[in-house]
Amino acid sequence: MSPETATPDRFARLWPARRVWAIAAVRGERARLSALHAALETRVWLGDRLVYLGNVLGIGPDVAGTLDEILVFRRAVLARPGFEPEDVVLLRGAQEEMLHRLLRLQYAPGPATAVEAVRWMADHGIGATLAAYGITVAEGLRAAGQGPLERARWTARLMAAIRARPGHESLLTTLKRAAFTVPQDLAGEAPGVLFVAAGVNPDRPFDAQGDAFWWDDLGFERAAAGIAGEDGEMRGWGGFARLVRGFCRRADGPVEQGFGVTLDAGCGLGGKLVAACFAPTGEVLEVLEA
Repeated sequence: MSPETATPDRFARLWPARRVWAIAAVRGERARLSALHAALETRVWLGDRLVYLGNVLGIGPDVAGTLDEILVFRRAVLARPGFEPEDVVLLRGAQEEMLHRLLRLQYAPGPATAVEAVRWMADHGIGATLAAYGITVAEGLRAAGQGPLERARWTARLMAAIRARPGHESLLTTLKRAAFTVPQDLAGEAPGVLFVAAGVNPDRPFDAQGDAFWWDDLGFERAAAGIAGEDGEMRGWGGFARLVRGFCRRADGPVEQGFGVTLDAGCGLGGKLVAACFAPTGEVLEVLEA
């Protein structure tokens, strides 16, 4: 499978797209996202696409409110003439993946594995997401240490809490693994932009990335350096002109590196929230911070 034949239920094909607004990891900072949305309100025009680059959950003070904010802004954008549901995309990041795995905790091989998984997720920020739905990590650990039936009851309680917030479940079930533009030139399709939550594995083809899109941020940096062609010229990984991610462990964005752009400035960790506007061929047209 190539990007052009990627299944629409897993990947967002941003075509046609006049411009793409990409929003970095929010990490539960509703206030900053609200301020950013206010700036975007007059900047998102007909023909544009809007991509949230994953990790909207976790870490910060208002995870549930962050999802509410996305739902409200999404509705406002889609209410404009000419916009379609696929014009607003939310990618799966590590925080969203952890919640997904937590909801399947009853399938863990045994209590020891389940407890280890919950502890690892707690160390990586899932506690804020659980708290947003009225559940604690301690409760999760207690359930994890019991049998599959008790774990299933606990995950059912978590799912019920998510469903109690209008729109949250449906939004979390529409997550895409990655998004990409397909610009057109006189010769046909030109190199586009790949948008991911955190990374890619440059040693794997596009169809074998698996969870690298939301975990392999170190691989992203290798891919951003470019791939040497047979003629010795450096080209973008996967045939893309630009790679864009919303999360970086250093949270030192926005920064351009080779073929890559990192937008993460540490929102939710004390830093600002960044959004950038891209041409379909990868040029950075505008950068916003909130």
